[in-house]
Amino acid sequence: MHRITPHQPHPLFHTAATRRIEQAAAAPLPPHTLMQRAGLAVAQLAQALAPHARTVWIACGPGNNGGDGLEAAMHLQRSGRQVVVTWLGQPDKAPADAKASWQRALAAGVAWADTPPADLGPQDLCIDALLGIGVSSSPHAPIRVPDARLRACQHALQHSPAPVLAVDLPSGLDADTGQFAAGFAPQAAPHHHPHITHIPGPARHTLSLLTLKPGLFTAAGRDAAGQVWWDDLGAHPGHEAPTAWLCGPPLPAPRAHASHKGSFGDVAVVGGEGLATRGLGMAGAALLAASAALHSGAGRVLVALLDNGHQQLDTQQPELMFRRFDALALGQLTMVCGCGGGQAIAAVLPEVIPRAARLVLDADALNTIATEAALHALVVARGQHGQPTVITPHPLEAARLLGLTTAEVQADRLDAAQQLADQFNCVAVLKGSGTVIAAPGRVPAINPTGNARLATAGTGDVLAGMVGAHLAAGASALRAASEAVYQHGQAADAWPAGQALTASALARRVGG
Repeated sequence: MHRITPHQPHPLFHTAATRRIEQAAAAPLPPHTLMQRAGLAVAQLAQALAPHARTVWIACGPGNNGGDGLEAAMHLQRSGRQVVVTWLGQPDKAPADAKASWQRALAAGVAWADTPPADLGPQDLCIDALLGIGVSSSPHAPIRVPDARLRACQHALQHSPAPVLAVDLPSGLDADTGQFAAGFAPQAAPHHHPHITHIPGPARHTLSLLTLKPGLFTAAGRDAAGQVWWDDLGAHPGHEAPTAWLCGPPLPAPRAHASHKGSFGDVAVVGGEGLATRGLGMAGAALLAASAALHSGAGRVLVALLDNGHQQLDTQQPELMFRRFDALALGQLTMVCGCGGGQAIAAVLPEVIPRAARLVLDADALNTIATEAALHALVVARGQHGQPTVITPHPLEAARLLGLTTAEVQADRLDAAQQLADQFNCVAVLKGSGTVIAAPGRVPAINPTGNARLATAGTGDVLAGMVGAHLAAGASALRAASEAVYQHGQAADAWPAGQALTASALARRVGG
């Protein structure tokens, strides 16, 4: 059994692949073997998580996920725990393996109840073995409406004062997308954005069985799953290709002593529309990107603000070198284009896109490209010419680029990121909880670092500057994006408790 941390990469497998791996693993084994292994793994983790629990309540669904819970109940009862089981199945309708585990739990003397114990406390434990991978959030999938008992169990799990351990997946979560199936999403807390799922209650853990699933690491899955654990139950993927990868940390790249500023490349940031254009001054976004590039190790950082030359020096960061746009040698530079660019960015994109040696497109550059087919074609041509390009949209910008709604993008983030990479022939970074990095012809990756502290203005500009610095130092577009996203989230994870994260402070800390 492994505790999943962001310290090493892991292959992720979607539902169909997991079922094939399960079938291949079960074929040479006696019946019921995998469920026995799963139940034992759940029981062992349960005891480690709550060694002083007076009561363990296990909510078991009617299928094989419920069978895993029943098998765990037998082990926990035999170890001296007070186990209470709510089983939504029936012996005459249960799958053969689940029925066998029910009989073993019955013989062990577990207690049965239609409702959870009324006196559960924070030292106790709840186990969610209701549904596993048995639901889909796809609008094309058959809708499975939870019945009254299932709803009651879900409500109790979500609001219990005791920690919760989910078996394979939190019930109702789609293993492939990280979204809840219709009718299963927890109710959003008051004053929260309607598209943000709030999971109330204490510590949450998930023991993923056989494989790690993408949905545990992106969208609503990260909050719902909590700390993820994994047990392969002795199975191996064989020839099954991963659906995605969970990113590992960047490889260390020590700098040679015989280096100079030219060794690590020049980054030029173009953006920052001035007040004169629409009365909206957005120079700060470009300066944040430039600061991030500077602190991420770029040899030189040039700044071309689209403010008619109003700002010529940043006294807090005199290392930044201000230039007119027409003075930039585009063919020699790594360009970070779009941060705070507003409408003014449209005038420079026809030059930047075909000529930049290396290019990061963010924010208003992406919004402009979404409305101009000719600019889209120029981005595609860069890939055909071998010019490294990274786009860094948040979900709304991704929706504009793909002609979708934000909800459609969020419904399947892996697929949306891959569509972006394929349609624009470049590396695509779809930002959000569990940022997805995709490239044409490559298996996408999900980033494991980062937290809600990044939900503040300007942090996306910081990321764009970081990607630019990695590109300028010679990394491939895919590696530059993956390493920058990981380090960006890692800085937020290491942020001092009680200290507000601001984009300017983040930009100064990313290279630390």
